[in-house]
Amino acid sequence: MNRFSARWRAALASRAEKNLLRQRRDFTGMQATHIDLGQSPLLSFCSNDYLGLAAHPELQRALADATLRCGVGSGASHMVCGHHHEHSMLEEELAVFTGRDKALVFGSGYAANLSVLGTLATRKDVILQDKLNHASLLDGALLSGARSQRYLHADMASLRHQLERFSGDSKHKDAHLLVATDGVFSMDGDVAPLQEMVALCEEFEALLVVDDAHGLGVLGDAGRGSLSLEQLSQKQVPVLIGTFGKAFGTAGAFVAGPEDMIDYLAQFARPYIYTTAMPPALAAATRKSLQLVREGAALRKALRDNIAYFREQSAQLGLDLMESHTAIQPLVVGDSAATMAVGAYLEERRVLVGQIRPPTVPEGKARLRITLSATHAREDIDTLMHALKGGQEMGLL
Repeated sequence: MNRFSARWRAALASRAEKNLLRQRRDFTGMQATHIDLGQSPLLSFCSNDYLGLAAHPELQRALADATLRCGVGSGASHMVCGHHHEHSMLEEELAVFTGRDKALVFGSGYAANLSVLGTLATRKDVILQDKLNHASLLDGALLSGARSQRYLHADMASLRHQLERFSGDSKHKDAHLLVATDGVFSMDGDVAPLQEMVALCEEFEALLVVDDAHGLGVLGDAGRGSLSLEQLSQKQVPVLIGTFGKAFGTAGAFVAGPEDMIDYLAQFARPYIYTTAMPPALAAATRKSLQLVREGAALRKALRDNIAYFREQSAQLGLDLMESHTAIQPLVVGDSAATMAVGAYLEERRVLVGQIRPPTVPEGKARLRITLSATHAREDIDTLMHALKGGQEMGLL
């Protein structure tokens, strides 16, 4: 135990010295644009609740009603006796919503990504991933045991090079090729070049997997995500992964695609088989959130307007934002200590912004991750801009 403790203490000390320790903050009340961290409420620009549904009254009622009908817990895994009718109804509605044959519901996006890459690829296969993919996709590749290679972020020449390399390598002549990407990248906010990826995957007979956690609900027709935005079908993008903890305002995830693939995951994906099913009441609440997303054109317009206004105001201040037109608006500071200093300055002015540091982002790319919601008022954004201007005048930005 002492030898392990020494290792743990050394790792923690190293992170603290580099200003990389993460801290949990207890908030009370509901997740919203204003949250209570124990003092007066803070104006929050660090949630993924892009449509403001997390505290929506209709979702609260749906969850409360379903809890009275279904209880609190599911009691077992899906394959034992934990699969409720609410799970089946949610899966059917998700399949229709995404234009896929079938869907499979998971307890979290992490479990969904571990299941997809850890199950669809085998040790003899090759997985190619964008350099900035979410950690759960990278870990799914590790679980599969496949040869894993990362291509330069959104660089199709780099992806083509890797596809040519492995398709022409005699050592990998029996390998299947799988390409995985985020639809919207969680720390940069840009959208993957999906049309070009589809063309490359068709040329090299590679399976394309898209994790659209940050695109579903906010992009495309009726919030159907980045694939809808590019009018891409199941044939072109066979594997779609989505989460409910962002724009949908609940929790959990799903995978949608061809029937045989979904059936295969249900039978062989260990993170699906060996875990307790999502509470049925939560599945029922997510069905209501799916309805709100489909009918949420006004919310999506409000979000787009807020994004445009924020970028216009940032340009007037001369802030060098990254090239993102999604709800994720990164402002790179560079140094981790400097990023924390800016965050502390903003919080003193009752504005809460995410401070993202390595290893979540590359060294020297620490940033403020400013996220916008449809429920932010114009005055909220003005308050943020005033605080950022103050940070500039203090020499922090």
